[in-house]
Amino acid sequence: MKLKSTTLRSFTTLHSWVGLVAGFALFVAFYAGAITMFQQPLQQWATPHAVDIGIGSLGDAQRLLDGVLAKHPEAHEFLGMLFPGHESPQPVAYWMNRHGSWLYAGLDNLDGGPTRPLAALPELINELHFSLGIPVIGTWLMGGVSLLYGVALVSGFVIHLPRLTKDFFALRAGRNLKRFWQDAHNVIGVLSLPFHIMFAMTGAVICLLFVLMMALDPLIYGGKLMAASGAAMDTAPTIAKADVAHAMTPLAQWYARSIELARAQGVDDFEPAYLKLANAGDAHAVVEITGASAHALGTMSAIALDATTGAPLATQLPGQRDANHATLAVVYGLHYGDYGNVLVRWLYFLLGVGGAFLFYSGNLLWIESRRKRRQLEQGRAQINMARATVGICLGFCVAISVAFVAAQLWPAGVRWSCFISWAMCALWASHRSPVVAARELLWLAAIVTALIPIAHGITTGWWFWRSAAAGHAALFAVDVVAVALAFAFVELARVTARRARGGDANSVWAEPA
Repeated sequence: MKLKSTTLRSFTTLHSWVGLVAGFALFVAFYAGAITMFQQPLQQWATPHAVDIGIGSLGDAQRLLDGVLAKHPEAHEFLGMLFPGHESPQPVAYWMNRHGSWLYAGLDNLDGGPTRPLAALPELINELHFSLGIPVIGTWLMGGVSLLYGVALVSGFVIHLPRLTKDFFALRAGRNLKRFWQDAHNVIGVLSLPFHIMFAMTGAVICLLFVLMMALDPLIYGGKLMAASGAAMDTAPTIAKADVAHAMTPLAQWYARSIELARAQGVDDFEPAYLKLANAGDAHAVVEITGASAHALGTMSAIALDATTGAPLATQLPGQRDANHATLAVVYGLHYGDYGNVLVRWLYFLLGVGGAFLFYSGNLLWIESRRKRRQLEQGRAQINMARATVGICLGFCVAISVAFVAAQLWPAGVRWSCFISWAMCALWASHRSPVVAARELLWLAAIVTALIPIAHGITTGWWFWRSAAAGHAALFAVDVVAVALAFAFVELARVTARRARGGDANSVWAEPA
């Protein structure tokens, strides 16, 4: 297929500038998103002595439910609970107080508090993935970035369409480092294009769904959409209180009943993960049990029960969902990659790391393509872009590793340590030559990442060889992947140093005189 040179030039310009505008946010989203593929193992690794504590029982969950309802009347309106073993080894209850703030409680703290009794690290990484850690508007910002991401994908596809086969197989190593980076950028982009299209579409839907609903509500639905959205997205029907006290059946019966109903509808592997209880202690009490079922594109399923009798009220199970739930299940399933086994999660992990490389290498190519080849002094725009790329991207890699170390040595300071170290890396890079800053931050990333298994071993006693011998795959995997990444950062630091010494002197990546 032959495109006019003017058309190709227009799409190349569009691809470059959209990539630059959205690239930094997408690097953060993909690097953090790769890690979110292993939320549950990470929760176990980051929870102090989670292996030694053991998994709680349904009896523990019942005691927590009874204790919270007895101490907090506002929890009767709505109460959520994590079953032990899914995200936390012990049950966790949450509800909203009369001031509109969420409170969380465990068996050791029935009074509740604003801090979740779970490890902060997985939640932080998930926030970075979806909102860059920016409250409220961060998710909407990432929705806009996802749309720009889609534009970059389309323009990139048009650019490479005439030579798609050549780009697919071209990876030319040698002294021409720009050509090598260009080939690597193209090969990874072509190989992962279908997945990136899916990530862009599902990311935009997840991040902008609420904004889209607010925009369409007055125009199409006459202001009634938001009021109806709860019933459309939840499984349990909204039932008014009877204002008649009535005892509820035990929590263990809800658990068993949900599994029984799922099996009766052909879902044999339904595993309850959490519940939502409304109108507790009332004759119209309703409980919704949500759980995972493997071998389905949308794994999360839900069953609503009458909390006083155990009678089924509604179900949303694979193959039997309504249009709203089926659409959301597909969107979330595709984005999170939880529809397959561990191999699918590792594939998504590699796609996340590869995606981060795409945006990092895209910035490097933009800088290299605009350098002044006949003079030593480079343009201010190229130098500043190089510093920003190094400070934000490599600084983020350092910050994530710092957060992992803090999760073991200073759990309360995970968030502060992450953002402060990221800001310090960006500030450091802004005052150094780009290649020097890149080399220094890569070595720093290698050192801090290597400290992850050391901090874990010192704090818990579970060194990776001991975890492997005891069969604790989650602990072993996190530590070993950290070691592998540390070696990768060392190799990147060595390559960067070699480029600075032996590459073209007329470049922002050359060793300063």
